[in-house]
Amino acid sequence: MIRRVYEGAENSQLISSIVVATDDHRIVDEVKAFNGNVLMTSQSHQSGTDRCGEVALKYTDIDVVINIQGDEPLVDSRQLDSLLEAFHDESVNIATLGIHDNSEETSTNSNRIKLVKDVNGDAIYFSRSPIPNKIRASESALQEAKLFRHIGVYAFRRDTLLRLTKLPITSLEVLESLEQLRWMYHGFKVRVIETGIETPNIDVPEDIDKVLRLI
Repeated sequence: MIRRVYEGAENSQLISSIVVATDDHRIVDEVKAFNGNVLMTSQSHQSGTDRCGEVALKYTDIDVVINIQGDEPLVDSRQLDSLLEAFHDESVNIATLGIHDNSEETSTNSNRIKLVKDVNGDAIYFSRSPIPNKIRASESALQEAKLFRHIGVYAFRRDTLLRLTKLPITSLEVLESLEQLRWMYHGFKVRVIETGIETPNIDVPEDIDKVLRLI
C-alpha cells in the first residue's frame, strides 16, 4: 500500500520531492526496497501533521507541504496538483479536498467525514456526524442540497504547517477526533478544493475489498 501511494504521488506534475515519514523500521525497509525516499521520525508525534512538521524542518527551501496518508492507495495525482494550484491564491494557507456526496451511507458512517463550506470555499465545519442536520428539511431542499465528504489530503504553506504544530489541543478536536478543528478553532481557514475523482481510502479492514476491486 505504501508503494502504491508513493508511486501515485510521483505522477504529479507539480510535486518536487516525495518523502515517506514514519517511526516504523518495517516501513523504512519497505520503502528502501523500492528505492523510495524515507525519513525516520520521532515516535512521540500525536498526528500526521506533527510528523510532516518534523520533515518540513529539514527541508528549508520548500514552499508547500502535502500530507498524503499511507492509507490512500488510490491517490490521484490530479487531485494533488489541484491542491497545489490553490496556493496561487495568496490568501490560502491550508487546502484540502472535498467530493459531492449526498449518500445516506456516508451520512451515517462515522468513518466518512462530512464538511460544510462558505461562499469563499473555506470550510465552516467538519464532523463525523451528519451535517447539515436534515431532520426538518423539505423534500425539495434535500434534492437541491449539495453535500460534501472530506478526502483527507492536506496541503500547507511551510510556515503555516510549523505554526500548526505548536497549537494546543482543543475540546472540539478531542470530541470529534479531527485535528483540523484545532486549526479552525485558532482562526486558520481551510480552503476546500472540489474534486470529482473518487479515491476510497482504507479506514477499517472492510474497506480493503472495495479498494482491491477498484485496483
